[in-house]
Amino acid sequence: MIGVVVTGVAGRMGSTIARLVEEDSQLTLVGATEAPGHPWVGGDLRGFLGVGEGVKVTSSLDEAITGETRVVIDFTLPQATLAHLETAVKEGVAMVIGTTGITGKDLERARSLASRIPCVWAPNMSVGVNLLFKLVGEVARILGEDYDVEIVEIHHRFKKDAPSGTAVRLAEKVAQALGRDLDQVGVYGRHGMVGERNREEIGVMALRGGDVVGEHTVIFAALGERVELTHRAHSRETFARGAIRAAKWVVDMAPGLYDMAQVLGL
Repeated sequence: MIGVVVTGVAGRMGSTIARLVEEDSQLTLVGATEAPGHPWVGGDLRGFLGVGEGVKVTSSLDEAITGETRVVIDFTLPQATLAHLETAVKEGVAMVIGTTGITGKDLERARSLASRIPCVWAPNMSVGVNLLFKLVGEVARILGEDYDVEIVEIHHRFKKDAPSGTAVRLAEKVAQALGRDLDQVGVYGRHGMVGERNREEIGVMALRGGDVVGEHTVIFAALGERVELTHRAHSRETFARGAIRAAKWVVDMAPGLYDMAQVLGL
């Protein structure tokens, strides 16, 4: 059995992952964390989620990791993920990370830490979305310079970062396929008299509302026609199941930073 610690276990993703870990015959939940001061800290997880009997919720990953732990699954916030990475490196356990919104020097630090342990880090763990990552690059190369590219994403009102990490990765895939520098051609929203669209622009628009789990559309628009590729997530389980798949894959890998395309063999 593969011992798993789930961070942010009271969150929307953390709680879903914890339930799926308990349902999987190859995995066992051995630890869980939440932020300091959270009402679950100090309690038995089964009393809150109905799973993980004997698993105490702690505010410290150091405390949650035991000799049984082989992998930590982390869908939290940027600063928490950085701290969790440092602990995982110190303890020598693998990680699966779905956290988005890490930027600048924090991103450089996180990547450096992640490369020192077996680590799968992806902005989206969905099998369908990772197929979309592959497809958009191929479509962009085939359609070429005559098609304007716009990416539209919508998520629930509670999402803190924008645009989504998935939308950014989609834009990166398009930019790579077309030989463009996303830092130079990325446009994140438009307002007022912005002038005629630059042919090299890659637009990324973020919408927020209600309880939308996640939807991403990549639009390739030319004079006379439009091609659209869309992925819609109907449940957070699609991301959680991808994370479970990644956890089972990464524990047997050498130290290094991996993505879901490698997990899925794409």
